[in-house]
Amino acid sequence: MTRSAIRPLLSLGCLLAAFAAAAASPGSRTEDAALFGFSTGAATAQQDLERRFDAQLDPAELRDWLKQMASQPNQVGSPHDKANAEFILAKFREWGWDAHIETFSVLYPTPKKVALELLGPNPYTAALHEPAVAGDATSDLAGVLPPYNIYGADGDVSAPLVYANYGMPDDYKELARRGVDVRGKIVITRYGGGWRGLKPKLAQEHGAIGCLIYSDPHDDGYAMGDAYPQGGWRPAQGVQRGSVADMQLYPGDPLTPGIGSTPGAKRLALKDAKTILKIPVLPISYADATPLLQALRGPMAPANWRGALPLTYRVGPSASKVHLTVLSDWGQKPVYDVIAMLKGATAPDQWVVRGNHHDGWTFGAWDPLSGNVTLMAEAKAIGGLVKQGWRPQRTLVYASWDGEEPGLLGSTEWAEAHAAELQQKAVLYLNSDTNARGFLGAGGSHSLQHLVNQVADGVTDPETHVSVRERLRAHMLVEGSSKDAKPETKAIAKLAAEGGDVPIQALGSGSDYSAFLEHLGIASLNLGFGGEDDDAGIYHSRYDSFDHYARFGDPDFGYGVALAKVAGHIMLRTADAGVLPMRFGDFSDTLDRYVGELHTLVDDTRKATEQQHKLLDSHAFALDADPTRPVAPPARDSDMPAIDLAPLDQAAKRLRQSAQAYQAAYARHAAGPDLPAARQQQLNQLIGRMEQNLTDPAGLPGRNWFKHFIYAPGMLTGYGVKTVPGVREAIEARRWDEASHYAALTAKVLDRYRAQLDRLTVLLDKRS
Repeated sequence: MTRSAIRPLLSLGCLLAAFAAAAASPGSRTEDAALFGFSTGAATAQQDLERRFDAQLDPAELRDWLKQMASQPNQVGSPHDKANAEFILAKFREWGWDAHIETFSVLYPTPKKVALELLGPNPYTAALHEPAVAGDATSDLAGVLPPYNIYGADGDVSAPLVYANYGMPDDYKELARRGVDVRGKIVITRYGGGWRGLKPKLAQEHGAIGCLIYSDPHDDGYAMGDAYPQGGWRPAQGVQRGSVADMQLYPGDPLTPGIGSTPGAKRLALKDAKTILKIPVLPISYADATPLLQALRGPMAPANWRGALPLTYRVGPSASKVHLTVLSDWGQKPVYDVIAMLKGATAPDQWVVRGNHHDGWTFGAWDPLSGNVTLMAEAKAIGGLVKQGWRPQRTLVYASWDGEEPGLLGSTEWAEAHAAELQQKAVLYLNSDTNARGFLGAGGSHSLQHLVNQVADGVTDPETHVSVRERLRAHMLVEGSSKDAKPETKAIAKLAAEGGDVPIQALGSGSDYSAFLEHLGIASLNLGFGGEDDDAGIYHSRYDSFDHYARFGDPDFGYGVALAKVAGHIMLRTADAGVLPMRFGDFSDTLDRYVGELHTLVDDTRKATEQQHKLLDSHAFALDADPTRPVAPPARDSDMPAIDLAPLDQAAKRLRQSAQAYQAAYARHAAGPDLPAARQQQLNQLIGRMEQNLTDPAGLPGRNWFKHFIYAPGMLTGYGVKTVPGVREAIEARRWDEASHYAALTAKVLDRYRAQLDRLTVLLDKRS
């Protein structure tokens, strides 16, 4: 489901210069050379283990597995989806894992009829079909579901068409400013600018009766490069499928929120499922969108609304009506999660969990099988280590999820079904999804930032032959130097330029980590390479095939091996570390940055509100001077009271002091004798549950499935993260009392986290 947005910005020469500058920076190497979580003697053995792990990774195997698994349509409910699960299961067992398939029954609507036509004097019937292309062996196979958006409503509607750009909140404000009303209309938006599910949701909220989403070549077609098959980008008839469920409320089966969709589970009635939309939605190609856009009348679209099609972009409405039909089979389908375990030798009740999904929208070579074959490579290499006599100290759990594409179904249902056991045992969840040539992308719990950096510093980039960490640092510096860089990009570049650890991203949603991190409070990571591939143009289309990936994704599968090394080393270190490798000062430093951002947001919001009031007062004066003018002033934001962030400031300060005390105690322990076994076990149990202290059972306002108070997908950003979401989103929505209330609640959550950190410090310094 995840789509990489990284693109190269400068020439190779500039990039190599950035590498050199980064490598020369004081402190650009990892701060402490010791292997985090290991004594000196254990570190040597661990590094030898990782070398033996690496020696077993074979890119030819990744290629063969990918070709086989992407050889037939691979969506939920297809015969090949089940066959792939059984293939993965057989491989895990062959490699010595204790493996089984866990099946859940989920609501999975599939289209019975989709149709779209332009009525009137210049009628057009949309093809809604992706034809075969030369050189792509699977592009003409039967069994691929037609392009559709799952969890939109059924409907048969006819209405004029209105163009709403990306269909985001500011776009509707612009339509209103131009006097264009979407009530009773069908809205057409282009992909991009925000998550697809927000487009029909906002259209619905503004009174539209249907929504079309098309792929403009400006964003992922010929404006970016040659179209497939000449190049990697979206051809004229290519369509992006995808879920439009309101996953900002909760992911997973829409009928079983918060519980696993097992046979005896109590299911909601379809009409009561809050994540299913109320209007029909359909994705279309830019070939099918062109006649519809040409039929629009009304004002010219703003300059930044105009795509790359050879037509005049207008906002509408159209003179002729558009007829949209979506009818679905709202039945249940099985999803097949493959779960494999290697029991730990000394701490079997601490689990280190690794996941990637195996279902695709069509063939799924890039999304997700490029990541799934790296997970398989890791599992085979770990099985080889076991045959050589090694055994993990903690239990390793490897999972290949099903049903991720429709809405994180397989992972969410498994996590909900095993919630109590996972919260007791899981110390890490490590996710991947798509993978291709380019730069390491790493996001997750910031207590894991140092571990990611140490591992990434020891893995060589296949293309540049520097470490993947230093290549990522150089990329951050290049992105931050762009005159068009966003403030947050510049801030990240500044941190990277300081040397030492490069910052990892915060996680929102869009892949299978959501249930683990944001619902259960398990420390999580998401990893993958990308940015130099041309896969975005075939995202969720029939052309996400082996032939496309072998040309435009990762031709020699070198980055598949690189991801297996990064993810595999993190798994092995977390499994065997004497003390779980989490550094809480990194979380504290990141939290300080987030709190600073909230202060800036409050100041900027106050200035914007005051400016709006001045403009409206001037407008009202003009209306009084000429009462015949039939102009209604825009809605006035309420006066902004003082937002009390003091509890957050104080909690962050206390946490900073506790993190410093813990780090000092850890340094003393690392330099001294090993802890007694019983105390080390107690310490690790507390460390493994630290992230749960950043959650609250009541959850976030209006969506209690999301319980993490530091990371969550935004209500109006889709996959995009909102940090300290209870406070940040209240300020952005101008819910002033709620902002102060959640500042106090978040401070209490942080104080619980700090109190457990203080207990860790006491354990480290205890003399007996």
